[in-house]
Amino acid sequence: MSPGPEILIFSDLDGTLLDHETYQWRAAEPALARLRTMNAGLVLATSKTAAEVAPLRAEIGFSTWPAIVENGGGLLEPGNQPTQDTSIYQEIRAALRDLPQGFRGFGDMTNDEISALTGLSPQSAEHAKARQFSEPGLWIGAEADFQRFTDAAREAGLFVQRGGRFTALSFGETKADRVVDLIKRYRPKHSIALGDAPNDAEMLQWADIGIIVANRAGPDVPRLPGEDSGRIRRTEREGPDGWSDAVSEILDEFSTKREPTFHG
Repeated sequence: MSPGPEILIFSDLDGTLLDHETYQWRAAEPALARLRTMNAGLVLATSKTAAEVAPLRAEIGFSTWPAIVENGGGLLEPGNQPTQDTSIYQEIRAALRDLPQGFRGFGDMTNDEISALTGLSPQSAEHAKARQFSEPGLWIGAEADFQRFTDAAREAGLFVQRGGRFTALSFGETKADRVVDLIKRYRPKHSIALGDAPNDAEMLQWADIGIIVANRAGPDVPRLPGEDSGRIRRTEREGPDGWSDAVSEILDEFSTKREPTFHG
């Protein structure tokens, strides 16, 4: 069995590797350029669909590595383009029809509506609507009825995750689940995970080193076990600037000491 990569990085996208407002990643290029010359891999881990992630993964230069899509609902395997298999998504949509009313999913919206809600271009909105493993949407019912909807969804085998903007339904797989599976698959010497939101916390905990990228526009990530020792770190700068700072610092530690700096 061939040895695994020296470093395997798992990264959230929006607000982490991508700028929260411009959706650009170029500020992270200094660290990405170093990774491309090393025995290192980058796994994108995101709520985005495979249709959204495939061109971005190619643009960044890491198509030889899988991507975690739809918050862990599925994997886009190395080199692959998105498949047309929507069977899991259709199961979710079918289950929705039997639930209490009040949820309006992407499948109920036009591309223009999704574009208006997200700020995406019409073409990007079309890719965001190309769901395979989850259904994001808006709760438009009475707030008092949301718990009843959630309970009914769980009875139907669905997992409900309510975010700052959207509520998403899936069959329960998470980004952290996929991180664990991919660490077992690739057996890296070191694993690093980066995210900017509370729902990234579990993923950060599974890696050898977790990086909380500053995001002053979003909810705070609570203090996590491992911050005192330096296993979990926080960046000063936001988005791809902070991403590049953190990854570059860790690569410097590996090159000079061969191991990251922990305390305690």
